[in-house]
Amino acid sequence: MSPFSDSTLGLLTGGYAWLPNRMRTTTDGTFRTRLLGRPTIALRGPEAVAFFYDEEHVVRTTALPDPVLDTLFGQGGVHTLDGETHRVRKAIFRALVKDETGIAALGNHVTWRWREAVAGWKQDRVTLFDETAKILALAVCDWVGLPLSDAEAGEMARDCTAMVDGFATPGPRHLRARRARARQEKALAALIISSRATQGSDAKPSGLEAVAWHRGRDGSLLDPHAAAVELLDIIRPTIAIAWFTAFAAHALHRWPHHRDLLGSDVEGVYAEAFAHEVRRFYPFAPFVGGLAARDLTWQGKAVPEGALVLLDLYGQNHDPVLWDHPYRFDPHRFINANTTLDHLVPQGGGGPARGHRSPGEDITVTALSALAAELARLAYAVPEQDLTIPLSRMPTAPRSGFVLGLT
Repeated sequence: MSPFSDSTLGLLTGGYAWLPNRMRTTTDGTFRTRLLGRPTIALRGPEAVAFFYDEEHVVRTTALPDPVLDTLFGQGGVHTLDGETHRVRKAIFRALVKDETGIAALGNHVTWRWREAVAGWKQDRVTLFDETAKILALAVCDWVGLPLSDAEAGEMARDCTAMVDGFATPGPRHLRARRARARQEKALAALIISSRATQGSDAKPSGLEAVAWHRGRDGSLLDPHAAAVELLDIIRPTIAIAWFTAFAAHALHRWPHHRDLLGSDVEGVYAEAFAHEVRRFYPFAPFVGGLAARDLTWQGKAVPEGALVLLDLYGQNHDPVLWDHPYRFDPHRFINANTTLDHLVPQGGGGPARGHRSPGEDITVTALSALAAELARLAYAVPEQDLTIPLSRMPTAPRSGFVLGLT
């Protein structure tokens, strides 16, 4: 792989389009380059997903660079673990979403907090992204047993969106992200210590208690910092659903007939399909990465130990081999029994039980389904604004944050 030039600058300037554009130039479904000087191979497709999430092939323990850990994921969190240690730690998250009762409770919190917020809007215009981030902060903290005041919810929402907004870029956005994570980790670590001091491990079950009293493979409690990181890894991704909500509003504006379909969707079937299509159609995570665990071969070509392996998420979600008319927004594709969710990888792939696929996907689908249905039933106008979605920016969203004119 040594002959390949470094593509770091191209990635930073190309954004979401960088990898799919490079993949189109290849004939074997792979792209080879260097990123930050490291030999890199990019893959795409269902076979690539299976290859990438096989821990005999690709590991995550040392794959994530410090700038990403210091902003998005946190040092020592579940995303940095592999093997049995990863599976034991991941049990915290899986316990929260293991049955429909837990997920339904979150959906109820989201709906309640949305309606409460809408009833309290006094201004003529609101920015949907900002308002939804605060609503989600209130809802997820209710759900995990960490009730917030409105002011605290606003601060939590700003910090968590800053963490997501600044992880993939140098400069002021990145500095804001680092400060936001440090601030929230410190506050949540103190909360973990307080929770352990005032309540026993037989306290009323909640996400907070599950994290505070989780024991690792060696039977010991997580240190307060690690516990804070994991608690934040429940809260932050849920608040990040604000990006998908802005995209949902964008879709309803471009194709307004979906409002009627969502409004008449008593069983929630169309709302769930709509949520899946928003996650497929719009840009969220461009790719995920890991390191080759040993010398490997992919489609007959060498992948040396330690090489960076990328799984092209955005490209796979728009691959015409996997999706009919991939650039057409069509939630009905997820109602059709012939459609497989295995091809859908907006937040990664693999199995949620034993692999790195996010157990929070059920959280995302539940919350987004609820918000899309509520948004479709809300009376609002769309005033003149900049609704472009720049693919060169990661993460991206409508530039305006999607402003609603209340009627």
